Amino acid sequence: MRYTGPVCRLSRREGVDLGLKRWRRCGRLNNPPGNRPKKLRTKPTEYAIRLREKQKLKRIYQISETKMRRYFEKATRQRKMATGDYLIQLLERRLDNVIYRMGFAPTRRMARQMVTHGHVRVNGIKTNIPSFLVDVGEEITISSKMLNNPDVKKVMEEVKKIGVPSWLEVDFEQGKGRVIALPTAEEANLPVNTQLIIEFYSR
Repeated sequence: MRYTGPVCRLSRREGVDLGLKRWRRCGRLNNPPGNRPKKLRTKPTEYAIRLREKQKLKRIYQISETKMRRYFEKATRQRKMATGDYLIQLLERRLDNVIYRMGFAPTRRMARQMVTHGHVRVNGIKTNIPSFLVDVGEEITISSKMLNNPDVKKVMEEVKKIGVPSWLEVDFEQGKGRVIALPTAEEANLPVNTQLIIEFYSR
């Protein structure tokens, strides 16, 4: 079942801001959720450290454990690049993430909602599958209704100033963008150690 509770609780659980809110940073990151006294908290085991790293990545992209494992298995089967780098590339290529990276949604959660509600087209074809993997050369367009959404307008103005990742090009006026290269793990700049995730799934 998909988590629908307060997202800052997830950041507090992992001890790092996962970027689940656009215009407000989550506080109290040194205090995990719950009422357990600090003196009862024990040093994490090697398994717990790897589990938490995997949970971080899963929660950043807001995906289920089943899908996370599928992405990992797909990453291990290829021989093009390091497993961890390819895993990040697959997650970055998700349609909901591309919408977020282009600056058409303030969060990945809203980007997912835009896709499932039919506000996104890929190469002119309505696509309502958030996990759809975009490829180089594909064009993504959002509906005029979403282009006039206040939250979308606000985030577009912000992204215009800071720019989009180098693997994307965006026309904010037309509400469309294009994938011009495959994303890299370095560009994603995530607060995760993919080696620990590989070790977790390979145990």
